[in-house]
Parts: sequence; structure tokens; C-alpha cells
Amino acid sequence: MTDQSQKQNTRWQAVKMAAHFIAPYQRQVMYSLLALLFTAAITLSIGQGIRLLIDQGFATQSKDLLSQYVFIFLLLVIALAAGTFTRYYWVTWLGERVIADIRSKVFNHLIHLHPGFFEENRSLEIQSRLTADMTLLQTVIGSSVSFALRNFIMMTGGIIWLFITNAKLTALVMICVPLVVVPILIYGRRVRQLSRQSQDKVAAVGAYVGEVLGQIKTVQAYNHQSIDQRKFHDQVEEAFAVAQQRTQQRALLVTIVIVLVLGAVGLMLWVGGIDVIEGRISGGELAAFVFYSVIVGSAVASISEVIGELQRAAGAAERTMELLHAPNLIQSPKQPTPFPSVKGNIQIEQLCFAYASRPDAPAIDHLTLNVRAGETLALVGPSGAGKSTLFDLLLRFFDLQSGSIKLEGIDIRQLDLFALRRCFALVSQNPALFYGTINDNLRYARPEASDAEVEAAARAAFAHEFISALPKGYQTNLGDLGLGLSGGQKQRLAIARGLLADAPILLLDEATSALDAQSEFWVQQALKELMVNRTTLVIAHRLATVQSAQRIAVLDHGQLTALGTHAELLISSPLYAQLAALQFQSLAID
Repeated sequence: MTDQSQKQNTRWQAVKMAAHFIAPYQRQVMYSLLALLFTAAITLSIGQGIRLLIDQGFATQSKDLLSQYVFIFLLLVIALAAGTFTRYYWVTWLGERVIADIRSKVFNHLIHLHPGFFEENRSLEIQSRLTADMTLLQTVIGSSVSFALRNFIMMTGGIIWLFITNAKLTALVMICVPLVVVPILIYGRRVRQLSRQSQDKVAAVGAYVGEVLGQIKTVQAYNHQSIDQRKFHDQVEEAFAVAQQRTQQRALLVTIVIVLVLGAVGLMLWVGGIDVIEGRISGGELAAFVFYSVIVGSAVASISEVIGELQRAAGAAERTMELLHAPNLIQSPKQPTPFPSVKGNIQIEQLCFAYASRPDAPAIDHLTLNVRAGETLALVGPSGAGKSTLFDLLLRFFDLQSGSIKLEGIDIRQLDLFALRRCFALVSQNPALFYGTINDNLRYARPEASDAEVEAAARAAFAHEFISALPKGYQTNLGDLGLGLSGGQKQRLAIARGLLADAPILLLDEATSALDAQSEFWVQQALKELMVNRTTLVIAHRLATVQSAQRIAVLDHGQLTALGTHAELLISSPLYAQLAALQFQSLAID
């Protein structure tokens, strides 16, 4: 398939996508079309009102006839106003409703996509597509399409009335029609290409702003403001340059159309004026003809301008469609295996995995490891050993390339994805907190939990004391990413959330790394109680966590190099002995 045919196919799919979302609102579409036809008919009728007003009112010198036709004219104006109100309301309603549906559809699709998708695509750029692109689509669906359709009807009706009024003059106007269509076709393609580029540049600007503002403390700590200002200025200027090119093409298109159409109207006025002088047509007919000519000319010019908006919308629709059609590589099987009674037995056999960005550097290399139900297994090793990657594979954030991970003897790829993840409670190294209250964040793991259960989890994680000291306690609002809390406080909230999940398997990824010695001691006591009758996998470098584990797995470059207790590994594993020596030395220095 050639690039051109592929682009045409993509645009056709974008049109079908819009039609799919509009289809459920056929009644509202009908209201809009009826109101649109009504207002167009009234507007075209005004031309005949002008003709009658001049020929039957002014020309006859009759006050009664003048009053009668002025009254009819005012009725037409009132009807036009009512029809315009109806059309505007339903068209705008339709645009807002359809865009709300598209936003929900895109978000619902994105939230289920595998995490690898967001590593390959910038989240902030996706966010821009959900805002800037959706706003553009809303404008087009809720305004531009109706405007274009209305002008098309006005143009068609106006041309018909032009022929009815005076065929000879109409022929002069129609000479310019091919001259108008050609620049629309030529410049329309350029506008479409530039519109897509413009939307990409705007998305990049939005992504950069979000990234910098989201890391504002780091930016200011390293006095990076001037560099970020220059980078932002460069990106803004690039976006402006593309927008300027697009604007020039659209302005040139509209200018050519106006010159050609209104030039034809001027020619028509000269010929028509001679006919009035020589008595071949009446003044009212010429006035009506001028009215319809202006309507046709304005409609053609407006349509050419709207085409530019439609070209931009086509780019936005294509980008939105890319999100909707992004494949989800991690899904539940069509016929999942009935979920077993989960005690916490995990079997990892010859597991191999490499990230798509680094296919030649395996993160996990032929790993075989069995985790017994109810035991606490610590994973230790240098950075990049594959510890966090193993957690991602257990949760099926990614799928392995070879080997298997089994839960209670069943390959996790055969299990329902949601049911699988309900078996795990994850407390990550960088705790994820959301905008909202502390209560909302704790209930994230189990929304139906009672206040007593929430408080019990907070107490177990030794978070209740500092929560109670806050101005509104559990109803205190947190900023983005928990802004305003210390690292230790964030970590304790994350641990409390993990406790509240009450899952049979705990995944603790450096869960105590941000705690001071005293807090860590008490959290360790809470975790000991929590770990009873639960399988716990712990990623940790802190000695206290490692020593409390029943078994310790030493990983290096994605491979299992040793397995045993703390005492056993000090003798059998040089790597573990080195890590332990460094920790003891660090503790001694502290």
C-alpha cells in the first residue's frame, strides 16, 4: 500500500470513527439538521422578501404594501433567530457529548494498556492528545461541520435562486466555480500536512511543560531554569513556525476564493445594472440577485475556510485513532483457567526476559526459583540484577519471552489478569500517591474498606500518628504525587495501603528504604505480623529486612547465583558476603 493510499485509508477510518460516536445520538442529529434546514430556508426566503419589498413596496409607493412586506420581513427575522438558537444548542450539545464519549473511550483503552506502551510513548504527550486534540475535535464536530453543511445548503439554494432570478447573470458567477475549486484542492492538501505537524509540535510543548513543572524542585535545585527557558522557547518557536506556515496557506486559500467570488459578483453587478437601466429586469430582481450572489460567495469562502479546520481535525482524529487502536499486548486469555485457591506457591522455571528497547541485554536470564507458600523470600543483588523486573513479570506488566511463571501450578498467562493481580499487594520503592485525601489514597487498594479498617492499616504501618497530627487528619488533601509529605511519610502510607489490600502475596520493593531507623524498626514489627500465613517477596538492601527473611535469593545480571539463609550465604556467596560487608560497614559508620 502506497503512503498516499494509506493516508486516505487512515482519513476514511477517522471519518468512520467520528460517525461511530455520533450514531447513538440520531435524534439530536435530526434536531440539528431540521433546525439547519429551517434557518437556511428562512435565509434564502429573505432574498425574495427583499425583491417584494423593493418591487411591491418602494416601486408602488404604497404605504400599506410597504408595511405588509416589512412585517413579513420581521417575521422571517424572528423565525431565523428561533431556528438559529435551536441549531446552535443541539449542534453544540452534540459536539460536547461526542467528545466526552471519545475522551472516555480513549481513557478506558489507555488505562488497560500494558506499561510498556507508556515507556515507548511519552505520557505527557498522550495527555496533550486528550486535551488539545479533543478540544479541536469538539470545535469541528460542534461547530465547523454544521457551519460547513449550512453554507453548502446556502450555496446550493442560492445558486438555484440565482438561476430562477436571472440565468444570464448566473452564468457569469458560475464561471468562477472551477477557479475556486482548484485552489481548495491544491492548498487543502498542504494545510492538512501542516496541521498534523502543528498538532505534534503543540503536543511536544505540552509534554515538556508537564515534565519540567512536575520536577520543579530538581529544576530549581540545579538552577536549570535558564536552560529550560531556552529549550521551551525553541520548542514554542518550532510550533509557531509550523503554525505560521499553516496560517499562510489557509489565508492564501481564503484570499484567492474571496477575490474570485466577489470579483464575479462585481462583474455581475455591472452587467445587471445595465439590464436594469435598459428595463430588462426590475430593481427588486437585481437586489435579490445581489443578495443571493453574496450568499453564494460568502458560502464558498466560508467552506474553503472550514476545510482548513477540517484538515486540522483530520490530523487530530488520526492521532486519536492511533491511541484507540494501540494494541494491548497484555490481556486475559479468552477462556481463562478457573482461578485456584491461592496459598502463595510460585514456580519460576527457566525464565528469560529482555526489554524491547534492549533486546540483546536480557534483564532476566534463565531464572529458576520456587517460592513456598507462607515464606518470606528476599531478593538481593546489585542494581540492574533484575529484581524489580521480576516483580513486573509476576504482575504481568510484561510477558516473558521464554520459560514460565506458575501460581499454584498454573501458568499466570492462563489466568484472568484482574484476578491474578488481586493476589498481590505491591509496595514500590517510589510510593505512588494520587491527588486527593489521605483516606482516598489508603482506600485505593480496597475502596469498600471501612474507616476502622483504614485506621487499623495506618496504625500497623505506624502512619496513624502523623496522619492524626495533620489539620484534617485522614481527610487532609495531598498535592500531586503526595507533595508536602516527607519520603518516610509517603512510604508509610504506601505500606498501609498494601496492608489494607489483604492479598495473599506481598511484593515489597525497597519498602522501608525511605524510613529512619526508628520508623523502620516499628514497621518491621508490623510487617512480621502481616507476613504470617502470607507469601512475601522482598527487594531490599537494608540488612534488617534481609536478615528477617527465611531465604535469600542472590541475583546478578538476571541470573540466580545463590540461594539460602543469611548465615549460609555469608559463607557460600562471595557477592552476598560483599554486599553484607558493605552494609555492616555502613551501619558501623552510622
